[in-house]
Amino acid sequence: MRFGMQFFPDVRPDEKPGAQYFAEALDLVGLCDRYGYAHVRIVEHYFHHWGGYSPNPIVFLAAAAQRSRSARMVTGAVLPVFNNPLKLAGEIGMLDAISGGRLEVGFARAFLHHEYAQFGIDMEQSVARFEEGLDQVRRLLEAGNVTCRGQFHSFENVTSLPRPTQKPRPPIYIAAVGTPASFERAGMLGHAVMAIPGVGSTPSELIGIYREAWRRAGHPGKPTVMLAVFMYCSEDREEAIDIAKPLIERHFESIVDATAGYATGAPPSTYENYDRMRARMAAETFESQIAHHAAFVGTPDDIVEQLHALDETMGGCDHVSMQVNFNDMPYALAERSVRLFGETVIPRFTPA
Repeated sequence: MRFGMQFFPDVRPDEKPGAQYFAEALDLVGLCDRYGYAHVRIVEHYFHHWGGYSPNPIVFLAAAAQRSRSARMVTGAVLPVFNNPLKLAGEIGMLDAISGGRLEVGFARAFLHHEYAQFGIDMEQSVARFEEGLDQVRRLLEAGNVTCRGQFHSFENVTSLPRPTQKPRPPIYIAAVGTPASFERAGMLGHAVMAIPGVGSTPSELIGIYREAWRRAGHPGKPTVMLAVFMYCSEDREEAIDIAKPLIERHFESIVDATAGYATGAPPSTYENYDRMRARMAAETFESQIAHHAAFVGTPDDIVEQLHALDETMGGCDHVSMQVNFNDMPYALAERSVRLFGETVIPRFTPA
């Protein structure tokens, strides 16, 4: 099990301006090499304080690659539905070069009504756009002189530049939340999977679907699982809870606000059950996040115990991607937690 930093900005400009948020995030990235954090990850979202500070993960990761010389840079995830595959493939190749071949690319379908509305894209097209975009970007990365005739994007004899530093391309993740078909698709395609425990689904069952689909498709090697969680570490358990609890619960208040579109009428057919998922997320608490292995809060010993429980529940977890500065957490608190976790927890999961 390896650990990385995940950045999911959930702040308003009057709480923490963009310049301050990213300066603090990059300072935390600067601690990766010293303490053994294995990756840096950031989202792609738009127009809402829940995630909207990060419309382009590649921009942040290009800067982060200069603060850490060993951590992998992970898009968590880019959204083909809002990006031309020609542009996205070029940006991926560029970031792979800037990072010295340390890029891993997560792709996601996107699910927020307001994003689709502002871009003028029909949510019913989400699966088709995702699958076409993923395939076209993958082909552009793997080969030159690529020709594609798609429903949404077509091009002829295109060679994307710069060519990927990693051969044949950077590793690919598929982000999946609560739909069994998403987990099965990732396994069938032979890609790694990004998942989020504690959002109303049963992640152990979904991860099982992913692994079975991987096995059934006959892919070599081992399927890779990355889980996104919250983390706050302190020498004092009660202090850790007092700090983390209100910020985690505010994060779910933000999710509920960002997904308000699911509260009116039936959800699009491509997002079946998302209205019920939203209702379950509205009921999430700090305590339920701990119970669902989605938040790791307490002393180093507490967190080690919680992580072992996660690993057992999931039948193994390869990468734990941790939000370390959620909401408007003061930088000093986030830094203290990151240092303590790195000093006392990561070594207990590092092979001798």
